[in-house]
Amino acid sequence: MPATRSSSSALRRTIIAAAMATAACVPAWTAARAQEVVLIPNRVIYPGETISAGTLKEVTLVPGKVKPAAVATTLPELDGKVARRTLLPGRYIPVSAVRSAWMLEQGATVQVSFVAGGLTISIAAVTLQPGSPGDVVKVRNIDSGKVLTGTVMEDGSVRVDA
Repeated sequence: MPATRSSSSALRRTIIAAAMATAACVPAWTAARAQEVVLIPNRVIYPGETISAGTLKEVTLVPGKVKPAAVATTLPELDGKVARRTLLPGRYIPVSAVRSAWMLEQGATVQVSFVAGGLTISIAAVTLQPGSPGDVVKVRNIDSGKVLTGTVMEDGSVRVDA
């Protein structure tokens, strides 16, 4: 009988120690979760409208509220971007609901280049669709009328690959 009491009291002490360790971690975890901040619109933002810091407000999540995945949380993720769809006040802003501002507008004249080894061919073309750096756009050669597909570069030109 004494061996049973000893093992049961040891088990009880282990359970109490584990419970205390868990309880000590919960406030730290809750405090970290409570500090999570998201940005939400403070008014309706319509598709095509540029988002600025003045159209957003910072909201601290209540303890226990989990931030959904793929939601914009920082100003650099949203400032200067353009809404793809209507963004309502007080709602999270999904990353997929915003896009970069167009670098090339439809109908603009751009420099198009084709580079292969040491050969570089440059032409002037008109954009048939808007685009941001990295987007694939169609352009029409001003001289021949041919439609080409190329990638918008950081400098605003379009690069055509073979």
